[in-house]
Amino acid sequence: MKLTVKGKVREFDQPVYLKELVKEYKGTYYAALVNNRLRELSYRVSYDAEVEFLDYSFYDSTRIYATSMRFLVCMAAYRIYPEIQIKFSNSISMGIFGRGVNKTITKEMLDNIIKEMDKIISEDIDITRKQISIDAARDYYEKLGYLDKVNTLEYRHENVNIYKCDNYKNYMYGYMVPSTGYLKDYEIVYLNPGFLVQYPRREEKGEIPEFSDSPKFFNVLNKSENWAIDLGVDMIYKMNKCIESCDIQSFVKKCENRHDEQLEELSNMISSKKDIRLIAIAGPSSSGKTTFSKRLEIALKSKGLKPLMISIDNYYLPVEQAPLDEFGQPDLEHLHSLDLDLFNQNILDLISGKSVTLPYYDFKLKQRRMTDSFTIDESTPIIIEGIHALNNELSNSIPQNKKFKIYISPFTQINIDNNNPINLTDLRLLRRIVRDLQFRNTTPEETLDMWPSVRRGEYRWIYPHIENADYIFNSELTYEFAVLKVFAENALKHIEKGSHHFIQANRLLKFLKYFKAIDASYVPQNSLLREFIGGSIFEH
Repeated sequence: MKLTVKGKVREFDQPVYLKELVKEYKGTYYAALVNNRLRELSYRVSYDAEVEFLDYSFYDSTRIYATSMRFLVCMAAYRIYPEIQIKFSNSISMGIFGRGVNKTITKEMLDNIIKEMDKIISEDIDITRKQISIDAARDYYEKLGYLDKVNTLEYRHENVNIYKCDNYKNYMYGYMVPSTGYLKDYEIVYLNPGFLVQYPRREEKGEIPEFSDSPKFFNVLNKSENWAIDLGVDMIYKMNKCIESCDIQSFVKKCENRHDEQLEELSNMISSKKDIRLIAIAGPSSSGKTTFSKRLEIALKSKGLKPLMISIDNYYLPVEQAPLDEFGQPDLEHLHSLDLDLFNQNILDLISGKSVTLPYYDFKLKQRRMTDSFTIDESTPIIIEGIHALNNELSNSIPQNKKFKIYISPFTQINIDNNNPINLTDLRLLRRIVRDLQFRNTTPEETLDMWPSVRRGEYRWIYPHIENADYIFNSELTYEFAVLKVFAENALKHIEKGSHHFIQANRLLKFLKYFKAIDASYVPQNSLLREFIGGSIFEH
């Protein structure tokens, strides 16, 4: 058997476990690609293959570490508090928020769980995977009283890979590290009524992110989760039952009404503050900023205002004047790739009642041109949208009391089951894959190629400024996974096994299988979701 590792071919007389092979190489690795297929380090290779070990610089490693940490927390809690069921959800500081479902976890209890986690880590216990039938998994979880997992199994159509560590068994819907000794790096912060689990992140070059309290962000996540619980759709199986048994049109309308309510609240806040002259909107990719901006414009007009949309893109400097990135290439996402002086002068002159000419890019002539001069009155707030909109440096000449900043992103708080939250980023990625294929002639593979760069820009330029926002708009529509399912499955299934994006595509396809589908005809034409699936009354 021949294995190619780090460019060198090695011969073996018998099959080899990756966790043994990896010990011969310097570095910390959490998984491997074997002939371009993601494998756990517990995998046994018995055929000729190319092997690439994955360190912290790979997103799959971060995901595997996070999945394993959730398993570890649940295992430690089960050992000392077997009656407690833990629910994880998305949270702040690039971590995972956990809390007791049937009993509040106190600070003292959390300290005991941490001690047990450290004990389990020091013992370096093997984590092994075994495939069992759905019936066997159902029997096991029924005995434990984990009804969330029992109900989720109704929508699974294949055997379950369950993980065993000592006498504890569970399944976290993702790959795991081979033993508990891999999980030495973590921090847990008590945040009543729960706790935040932090772990090494790719974005931090393998370090644990510094804890940053984000009360506004955390509050929106809590509201989103409580809303889903009140509606009875905080788990995929609950939403599926709703789709099967209830009026789909009514379900969709309830979700859309959340956007209407937020827009009404937002327009009331802005119209009641007579000093507001600049409305700045920012959010990560595929948050629905375009539709949101247009719907906000309509809402403000209903309050007697006459908003003016100005594109920040028109203020880009020539490429040769842009700062260079770490690879020596023009960094067009950098704040200083914009003509900040001209932007600030234009905005300041407009809100001061002066006559102004604005730049715009003429794509035919491929050069910057200027509009005719115009003025605006006090009933005309200016709306800008872009990745730097929340950054105070962008509009440092504009008085703070004249600015209103809005952060927009989808904060879905739906879980597969209590132990397995849906990744917030996956929703945006699915939106983008669907939109790019339909409207930008971009294949799913091309979108996946761009995604790491997109994410780096978000972490650098958007997320640090979330707490500067005066309002956080949750653009999530709880029903949208059921609609995106059909579009995304059709796009992703064409990615072949030989593609280096097959792993990501296969993961998303497996996840989408859990959802019952909703036909796109139920989606209103003014819905933010139409920005991605098509059929919107707004131009995009």
